[in-house]
Amino acid sequence: MSRIDSASATGVDEVAVAHAPALKAIYVYEAPVRLWHWINALAITTLAVTGYLIGSPPPSVPGEASANFLFGYLRFAHFAAGYVLAIGLLVRLYWALVGNSHARELFSVPVFTAAYWREVGAMLMWYSFLRRAPNRYVGHNPLARLAMFTGFLLVSVFMVITGFALYGEGAQEGHWAHRLFTSWVVPLFGQSQDVHTWHHLGMWLIITFVIFHVYAAIREDIMGRQSVVSTMVSGYRMFKD
Repeated sequence: MSRIDSASATGVDEVAVAHAPALKAIYVYEAPVRLWHWINALAITTLAVTGYLIGSPPPSVPGEASANFLFGYLRFAHFAAGYVLAIGLLVRLYWALVGNSHARELFSVPVFTAAYWREVGAMLMWYSFLRRAPNRYVGHNPLARLAMFTGFLLVSVFMVITGFALYGEGAQEGHWAHRLFTSWVVPLFGQSQDVHTWHHLGMWLIITFVIFHVYAAIREDIMGRQSVVSTMVSGYRMFKD
């Protein structure tokens, strides 16, 4: 390319950049929220995989039982991830009190506000391909906020309570988990096997939520013309066009 052609191309690029749509960025998610999100995602993945194998054990391995500790490792990983999930929820609750307004969206839903439900309906139409474009929201959109509260927060609290009840059952009387959870959770459900069954069902509810959550995030990045996945990395919501 000659010097004249190069200068001409540079001039065209400058004009194109000058007339390009502005990319607006707003800081939404603070570092503790983003860190909790990814640690929580890892904990849930570990809990789902190990929980499934605990409920549907792998085939027996050959050799002496003392030389094989596979199921023990699965249980240890499951219990450790359970502690991470529970402690993470407590830390997340603390940050909702001291963080910005978007940090509190997970713990509250304005169910008594008519305008909120209109926005939920609008987002349902958008996800059903009945609208050409979604409304713009800095934090979670109203439908996502409802899904996070019901599909993640409430189910996660249920899983923590039933999980520690089952953990305390194995730890026996006198253990803190037995005193705080097993002593009333098992009688509430009727018997230990019922707690196991509901805990296992809760795992599938969270897996279902994760599938829709990941789909909606990627879909918004592509069709909604606003950043979602990268926002949970950088903290900035970017609006294109």
